[in-house]
Amino acid sequence: MSRQQLIDQIKQKRSFLCVGLDTDINKIPQFLLDYPDPVFEFNKRIIDATKDLCVAYKPNSAFYECMGVKGLQSLVATWEYLPKDILSIIDAKRGDIGNTSDKYAQAFLDEKSSGMSFDAITVTPYMGNDSITPYLKYDGKWIIILALTSSIGSKDFQYLETNEGLLYETVIKKANTWAGADRLMYVVGATKSTEFTAIRQYAPDNFLLVPGVGAQGGSLADVCKYGITKDCGLIVNASRSIIYASNGPDFAEAARAEALSIQQQMEAELEKAGIL
Repeated sequence: MSRQQLIDQIKQKRSFLCVGLDTDINKIPQFLLDYPDPVFEFNKRIIDATKDLCVAYKPNSAFYECMGVKGLQSLVATWEYLPKDILSIIDAKRGDIGNTSDKYAQAFLDEKSSGMSFDAITVTPYMGNDSITPYLKYDGKWIIILALTSSIGSKDFQYLETNEGLLYETVIKKANTWAGADRLMYVVGATKSTEFTAIRQYAPDNFLLVPGVGAQGGSLADVCKYGITKDCGLIVNASRSIIYASNGPDFAEAARAEALSIQQQMEAELEKAGIL
């Protein structure tokens, strides 16, 4: 999906919502366990209930890999079912030396190799340029680099002083020399909304993938106040608050209601910013 296609989706759906498919087989409704692939059945119903309200889906690979072969089969089936006009993000957070990164890229971006070809992948930049460039070989794919996270542990490293500013600022400035805003996004946690002003100095045009709204307590209004751009420039993820809105037979309807509530808030923010 190109940058312009993403912007068009945002305007068309009046939304910049990403639904996180962090599907835990121990948390899904019990009746789904009677299906041949309970995880996929859950994802399928969530997708059907929310696809007109969001612009992205983001399976977290850990929730699938922990189940071995069955989990990977569920992940492949989920990718196959995702609407191809909606941005598909694999939240893998991979980071390794070049030849290993090349195989990680092949695993998630090369359909002929793995049966999956996500539009975007999250990566960690700790090992530098040669851990990121293998993903850039895949034309049209987005690389989403971890910059500033909502986690308590973000203070351990991300705020360390360097010669070029705080470490997360250095990451953004350096990564922007590897590719442009049509290929690179950055992960910035919603609970760090006041830092968005500084981040926009270094990444004025990049889309930011923003987890932490909803169950993690981040404020959508604050994220937009400090981070929205003329093209929106934000993809805000909500996972648990949507997919686990109910644990009963009505889980898909409850997920839709929660997604609709967020979409309506996003529509108001897009109107306020003059994007719609």
